Amino acid sequence: MKTIRRLLRACALTLACAAPVLAHAAWPEKPITLIVPWAAGGSTDILARVLSEGLTQSLGQPVIVENRSGASGNIGSTFVARAKPDGYTLLVGSMSTHTMNQALYGNMPFDGVKDFTPIAELALVTNTMVVHPSVPAANVKEFIDYVKANPDKVAYASAGQGSTNHLSAALFEKAAGVKMMHIPYRGGAPAVLDTVAGRTQVLFSAGTQTLPHVQTGKLKLLAVTEEQRSPLLPEAPTVAETLPGYELSVWYGAFGPAGMPPELTTRLNQEINKILKRPDVVKKMGDMGVLLLDTTPEQFGQVLARDADKYGKLIKELGITAE
Repeated sequence: MKTIRRLLRACALTLACAAPVLAHAAWPEKPITLIVPWAAGGSTDILARVLSEGLTQSLGQPVIVENRSGASGNIGSTFVARAKPDGYTLLVGSMSTHTMNQALYGNMPFDGVKDFTPIAELALVTNTMVVHPSVPAANVKEFIDYVKANPDKVAYASAGQGSTNHLSAALFEKAAGVKMMHIPYRGGAPAVLDTVAGRTQVLFSAGTQTLPHVQTGKLKLLAVTEEQRSPLLPEAPTVAETLPGYELSVWYGAFGPAGMPPELTTRLNQEINKILKRPDVVKKMGDMGVLLLDTTPEQFGQVLARDADKYGKLIKELGITAE
């Protein structure tokens, strides 16, 4: 009898241990929600919908994009941080939501690194430095000379206090030893429009917003802010070619809540990378100035930790706060 009890107890323990594995193996058994923490229509939203379509086909369950905008991406990101780490609630976030906001806002409802599972670094957004055609500068060096010759007369636009536009320009001021006037707007669109109109002279912004105006001659492209030249704009120099050490890369990434099972993270990473390699997807996003990537969760985790430390220190050093 004791032997039978021991066998029954051992079987019960085996089944209990196997249950989570079996549950994960069956994933997904219901629709998945993909949160975008910004309004519909932007490049992040477009990329999320491309992923949604591809994942729906490969996983056999609907992947539904849900826009939860507000508070510079904090509302949607908080929703995912507090969700169950079961693979049914995911996020397409960015370097701003996960590396900058922690330093910009007090009493943050989440930690951009600790409260999320990094799944894949999705893309780099070509971040451009553009000027109004009236600015007599054809390159970064000439622009620096122009600003030095016109102290406090050159204004740069941004999508708001603490935005990536603001950080890019503030970092440029520090590296070049110049001072410009900051004109913050309520969003990227009005910042671009006022630079096109000549009310501000320079703008650091995603190519998705600036390149159409560069192509029509309404803006001049001086450089990109990444460490290396973009394969999408090989003729455009980097700011670092004039100011060594200057670098600001704007990326998008896929996240889940902290504590997601490794097998789900790996499965999602593999499926996402397959979608990002499709020629039609590469072209569609490339035409918008978005360079798609192929990374492991571990590689993305390293980028996340590095940039959270880098931009957190930089924001505090420059004294930048969110309004």
